[in-house]
Amino acid sequence: MKRAVKSLDEMLGCVPDHIQQEVNLSFDISDRIDFLMRERGLTKKQFAEALGRRPSEITKWLSGQHNFTVATLSMLSTFFGKSIITVG
Repeated sequence: MKRAVKSLDEMLGCVPDHIQQEVNLSFDISDRIDFLMRERGLTKKQFAEALGRRPSEITKWLSGQHNFTVATLSMLSTFFGKSIITVG
């Protein structure tokens, strides 16, 4: 009988390394933003208002599925006074 369910490792083994890296980076960025928001005691609504954005956009950012531009990352780093990402 053919096995219908693959293990997570088998499924991920089919994903190219650069795609896995992209996903990991996306979640690292969203986790960093979430951490900095919590550090400041900001809700999604408060954070959105402070940036002039919609709460739904913040939700997308925190989902780990948003493709951030350098401009947005720079704006967020300035807002928090801390780096969102480290290069090098």
